[in-house]
Amino acid sequence: MKIIIQNSSEVPIYQQIYEQLKEEILAGKIAQGEILPSIRQLSKELKVSVITTTRAYTDLENDGYIMIVQGKGCFVKEINRDILEEKVLSIIEEHFTEIWKCAKMLGKSNEELFEIIKTLTEELNNEN
Repeated sequence: MKIIIQNSSEVPIYQQIYEQLKEEILAGKIAQGEILPSIRQLSKELKVSVITTTRAYTDLENDGYIMIVQGKGCFVKEINRDILEEKVLSIIEEHFTEIWKCAKMLGKSNEELFEIIKTLTEELNNEN
């Protein structure tokens, strides 16, 4: 697991940690039941405060991605597939809304936007 912190980012460090861990969990790169580095260990590796790492882990626990067991560690929880699908669809909707707004700022029609999406989809499919 590799977490990259960008100090120059406007995104708070705890949020960067949260997002990267969440993405790895959702992508299955960190498996259900797998133990995460301890809060102290991760803060030392990332050279950030324990408070920052604690905030990221607490948010992950509150959102149902991990379970913190006092004295034992932090474990990835089993994610209900229906809840996962709902969360991922929500993320897609948010991103698509931003894409649509950007296309409109550039004066692109819906047809032009769909063509851009089609082209990008084909390129991504060819990469895999």
